[in-house]
Amino acid sequence: MRIHGIHVQGQVIDPQTRCTHYHKNEDIIAIKFKCCQTYYPCYLCHNESVDHPLERWKRSEFDEKAILCGACGTELTIQEYMDNSSSCPSCQSHFNPNCSIHAHIYFEDEK
Repeated sequence: MRIHGIHVQGQVIDPQTRCTHYHKNEDIIAIKFKCCQTYYPCYLCHNESVDHPLERWKRSEFDEKAILCGACGTELTIQEYMDNSSSCPSCQSHFNPNCSIHAHIYFEDEK
């Protein structure tokens, strides 16, 4: 599905990047996966769609634009997302705070 002009793969169910796995009101981000440089709403969508292992972004790569706000289409760097993980710095739409539970799947530990 094209969302704000960006192709988001996986089981996307609406134009704000929600998917069949995560579809609460605040589930409005997609993540560009380092391994395939493709946006997916979640790791489950990625794993169901490809035949390669997920690769985490390294701390030294947190300046890469890899987070898509489904509300306004702003692409955030990983660091911008980490600094503002509760909402989009561009449109102030709220992100799901529980996404931090899965951060270790997508991003190398900040330590």
